[in-house]
Amino acid sequence: MTGIICLAVIGMILQGAFIAVEHKEKYVAADILKGLASLAFVIIGIMLYVTKSTNPLGLKIMIGLIFGMLGDILLNLRFILKKNGQKAFLIGILMFLIGHVLYLMALVPQATNFLVDAVIGTVLAAALLTYIFKTMEVKIAFKIFGIFYLGAVIIMTVTALHIAITTGAVRDIVYAIGAVLFTASDIVLIFNTFSGVTKFSLRITNLSLYYVGQLLIAASLFFN
Repeated sequence: MTGIICLAVIGMILQGAFIAVEHKEKYVAADILKGLASLAFVIIGIMLYVTKSTNPLGLKIMIGLIFGMLGDILLNLRFILKKNGQKAFLIGILMFLIGHVLYLMALVPQATNFLVDAVIGTVLAAALLTYIFKTMEVKIAFKIFGIFYLGAVIIMTVTALHIAITTGAVRDIVYAIGAVLFTASDIVLIFNTFSGVTKFSLRITNLSLYYVGQLLIAASLFFN
């Protein structure tokens, strides 16, 4: 347990360093720091999966964390690869989408009524996307990826919340809080990226919510 806490603290320090270095527009160093910070929550996920292997859903969560790390690295490559920055960003979103699908797959076996969760999540995602597309200028490629990505994220979060409320289990509550923070970070990222007014304070909020969310999703493997 001590090792897990130390890794989490190291990861948060690296994430803070990444935010500071990125703000100085030192993008290569920033991407390295971001990758190392993400590696911390991946190692936590692997350690907990190995030591808490009685949780049959742990493998999907662990692999989902790995795709999250890949997404982290690729998203920031858009600042380094000037000509292919948009492609790197979209591939990064794809990595996160795969990660969220894996997170969702880990939840579905526990869901008492996944169809209801999926419908509620779809309605919420559609409402958010409608607002975004009406009020912000978003390129068609981002719109297409956004529909699938936000849909998966919000359905996953609704399902996690429903399970946590139903079971009251610590594992499910920790996972649900992580999912909510992850979704909140994505919403902040969207508004900060496409609203036309980019604020450093929102960047800090986005990245902090995201990282704590990933840590909590990984930490959920501790509880069985």
